[in-house]
Order: sequence, then C-alpha cells, then structure tokens
Amino acid sequence: MLRDDVEALELDWVKRVNVVKSIVNALSYRHHYCALFIINQDISSNNILLNSKLEAFVSDFGTARLLDPNSSNQTLLASTYDYIAPAKIFIFGMVALEIMMGIHPGDLLNSLSSSSTQNITLKDILDSRLSYPKGSRVANDVALIVSLALKCLHCNSQLRPTMQQVSWRLMTSKSFPRTIGAISLCQLKTENI
Repeated sequence: MLRDDVEALELDWVKRVNVVKSIVNALSYRHHYCALFIINQDISSNNILLNSKLEAFVSDFGTARLLDPNSSNQTLLASTYDYIAPAKIFIFGMVALEIMMGIHPGDLLNSLSSSSTQNITLKDILDSRLSYPKGSRVANDVALIVSLALKCLHCNSQLRPTMQQVSWRLMTSKSFPRTIGAISLCQLKTENI
C-alpha cells in the first residue's frame, strides 16, 4: 500500500497511527501475554495485513515456530532480508518508521549514528505524499511513534524498550511542545518518554 502513491494517500496520519498501534498491540500480546511461545523473526511491512477498515494484523507465520519451553531442541530461523536484526523490537522500529516515512528507512538508519540528525527534523522524514499532521493529538501521536521507533533502533540492544513498554507509552499521552517542523530527530532520540 505504501508503494502505490494513490493507496498511500488513503492511509492518512490517523490511519497510520492506528496501524502502528495495532502492530504494537499484536506484538506485545504475542511476546508478553500469549500462553504459547511463538518465535517469528519474519516481521516486515510486507507481513502487515490491512482489512477493509484498514486495521492491521501481523501475518506470515511461514517461519514461525512454536517453542516447547521444556525442550532442549534449538531451531535456527531465517528472517526477511531487509529486517535482519538481533531483536524483534529493532524490527518493529524499522516497520514503524517505514509506515511514517512511506519508504524503507535504510538511508535514515545509516545517518542515525552520525551527528547529522541534529539538522534533520521530524517533518523532513515524514511521508511527503501527505500533508503534515493536523491537530495536536495526531501530531503528538506521530512524534511519539517516531520517537519510540528511534529508541527501538538504538545500537545498544540493552537500551531498547520492550514491546510492553512501547505499548504502554502509546496508551499514555505525550505532548511535544514544538511543531513537527521544529522537532529534530536528535531530540526525539533523546526525549525521555
């Protein structure tokens, strides 16, 4: 849907925020509340299904495995090439950014480790096919999602939030005192949310 200009316009900011929240809820449930131990490394934007109401569902369990916690068997799993990562929270960060940016965030990811992010604003990375988020609630939700996604991409996996923490933070309201054009990615990366 994001690859098609017409369809991407149908996925406005409110819908994109709801898609990300749906993904967070599904992954948080699977990782923290599901009675079955499911290992699924193949999570990407290609594996997010949208129904007719544009509600998101995580799919593609082709590489998923049920893990018996009492077993000593080990299974090696493959992952979608674009999203090979040491942890699913990193993968979620990539997917969330792709939804907000409208494109794969690979180039942005390469620049995140440099000091150049001080000059990049949130407005600079948002999908330019849409007008910028209107209304403080939607703008705050977009800023919060990008901030959380950047934290999920932290180079030190020990400093990344859990899916449960991401879910909780998306349920609480965070107000950003600046407009989207005045918030830098550096500020979003370091924002205490």
